[in-house]
Amino acid sequence: MRLSRRTGIVAVLGATQTLAWASSYYLPAMLAAPMARDLGVATSTVFAAFSFALLVSALLGPGAGRAIDRWGGRPVLMATNLVFALGLAWLGSARGPAGLFSAWAVLGIGMGSGLYEAAFASLVRLYGRESRGAISGITLIAGFASTVGWPLSSFLELQVGWRGACYAWAGLHLFLALPLNAMLPSAARLAPEQGGCVPAQAASSSHGTTRDCALLAVVFAITWFVSTAMAAHLPRLLMAAGATFAAAVAAGALVGPAQVGARLLEFGLLRRMHPLLSARLAALAHPAGAALLLVLGAPLASAFVILHGAGNGILTIAKGTLPLALFGPQGYGARQGLLMVPARIAQALAPWLFGLGLDRWGAGALWISAGLGAVAFAALLALRPGKAGAAAAAS
Repeated sequence: MRLSRRTGIVAVLGATQTLAWASSYYLPAMLAAPMARDLGVATSTVFAAFSFALLVSALLGPGAGRAIDRWGGRPVLMATNLVFALGLAWLGSARGPAGLFSAWAVLGIGMGSGLYEAAFASLVRLYGRESRGAISGITLIAGFASTVGWPLSSFLELQVGWRGACYAWAGLHLFLALPLNAMLPSAARLAPEQGGCVPAQAASSSHGTTRDCALLAVVFAITWFVSTAMAAHLPRLLMAAGATFAAAVAAGALVGPAQVGARLLEFGLLRRMHPLLSARLAALAHPAGAALLLVLGAPLASAFVILHGAGNGILTIAKGTLPLALFGPQGYGARQGLLMVPARIAQALAPWLFGLGLDRWGAGALWISAGLGAVAFAALLALRPGKAGAAAAAS
């Protein structure tokens, strides 16, 4: 059975993206400690292997995007389910550091070709400029990946151990996500796209420039760096700002609801705005929240978390909608893969670099992320919507 209705396609991609994120990006949070004990390595080694996977994913992204541009998302996403299953089974069978890193390398291949960028490119191949609402819908559903993934990984680890948890996630890719992705409609095969960030026919337009691609790459790299740094260090950061452990945990729990709430806003009211405008507003959210926390202290911890989460929720959507709005749908997958290479590298380095700053300056490390957020806002201000953007925003 092949799906034809857009709501069904968005629901399927949202479900498979939830599973993909839960079984890769959100896996170490629950399984790194038992994995390290069993393998006889430090927990930091497990996270180093995870960072290695993110670097692998950066290298694979452009190739995966080109494949989706040519053949559509269905065959690529189905293949990534097999890759994810292989990587998770390999991880569950690892007996030492070599097995650990090789398994995460395989998972990195899956992450580079099967997470948001691939889903966004799949939608653009199906719907072209009219993909914005569908992209928002996917992120709205998959925004619950940590909400689903963390408790399920923890439950599985308690019941069958971390190895059994990896095998269970592998089984879900084979017996749930693979059949679901097989239901996606096929896209017409196209000739391979030539060139780099901007398609040849767009290069002559005022908005289709290498400069714009570079600015977007900066924005995405900063967004991923700040998002990953906060995900890795948020409770510790809030305690450094004076919050108690209980207050830090309670405030940190607001990230998910804030992200989902902001995505609902984007899906409704903000979809009438050009995505560049909503991205500019979102880019200001983290610096504004950081300033409140740094100036007024722990009582504003929840406000900081809500602002950060809301901004991050909308910027996640912007990673899919901005390239479409600025450059149009042709060559979208390959362009998206190239734009995300610096972001994946920044993501891999974020926990380590921000952790060093936190060790040295405590809550003052927030000035780093706030300053980066200001740079992202300035880069977004330097971008101007063109004709492609106007058409995308109107759809």
